[in-house]
Amino acid sequence: MHFDELIGHLGQHTVDGLSKGAIYALIALGYTLVYGVLRLINFAHSEVFMVGTFSVLILWNQLGVKNNPPIGQAILFLVLGLIVAAVASGGTALALERVAYRPLRRKNAPPLIFLITAIGLSLVFVELFGQVLPKLLGGALPDVFGRPRQIVGMPTIIQQETLFTIGNTAITNIQVIVFVAAVVMMALLDWFINRTRYGRGVRAVAQNPETAALMGVNQERVIMLIFVLGGIMAGAAALLWSMRFGFTQNSIGFVLGLKAFTAAVLGGIGNLRGALLGGLFLGIVEVYGATLFASNWEDVIAFVVLIVVLMFRPTGLLGESLGRARA
Repeated sequence: MHFDELIGHLGQHTVDGLSKGAIYALIALGYTLVYGVLRLINFAHSEVFMVGTFSVLILWNQLGVKNNPPIGQAILFLVLGLIVAAVASGGTALALERVAYRPLRRKNAPPLIFLITAIGLSLVFVELFGQVLPKLLGGALPDVFGRPRQIVGMPTIIQQETLFTIGNTAITNIQVIVFVAAVVMMALLDWFINRTRYGRGVRAVAQNPETAALMGVNQERVIMLIFVLGGIMAGAAALLWSMRFGFTQNSIGFVLGLKAFTAAVLGGIGNLRGALLGGLFLGIVEVYGATLFASNWEDVIAFVVLIVVLMFRPTGLLGESLGRARA
């Protein structure tokens, strides 16, 4: 156990954990929104994130993006990447809801059927991007689908540089961009849910669907909205992941999705602000644990922390449902 390394560079590890946890938190919002309204754990949401990373990669590949472009071009590529990822992930999430979940709701299927369907959809997307698309598009997009199940690198849009140093803690431009962008996206979503007419509809359906329907709230539109919003957040997370880590793969969403779901549960699933808190907390704990023990213990530590927290706080750190959330 490397206590000296952890304590000696505590600030650096904390900053690393915050930037990593911010991405977890954005993905966790999709789980939280869907669970808050439908009481459904949408395990296919991890592949919505994966689709976002591939959409960014395909866009940059088609635009011929090279490493370290001029700042003006870099900003343009990032804005275009955000738009494309948000549209791709939001559209994928909406398609999943319309094609798979809506027919099950109409037939009043039991919760277990929804769960099995979500897991099945996740596997379908993993194999689609791992086997089917490489065979169909390998010739047209060799840099993206050249080999089945390959890890694909992405161009470096912004070169990582140290912005400032506090003691022995170096804070880079990428860490600041990822953290600030994630917090802004989450703040906008929180404002939308708590301050707008559509957000009131979401909270009404989450709290009592029958009463909301009697008051004129269109439940189907609310459900479509939460899937799209969750997909947009996953698309934003995909862009930030591409900036910070610079690679993707067909199975990238599996472990990352489990960690984002863990973050949602830690904060209190169904609670938007809890997703933020849970994601940041999980990111910090992971980095601390990887430093204290070894990097290959990172995933184990994340789930051990989940178990320990739920033993003492079964509803999560905040534990307030979406339907009862207040501004």
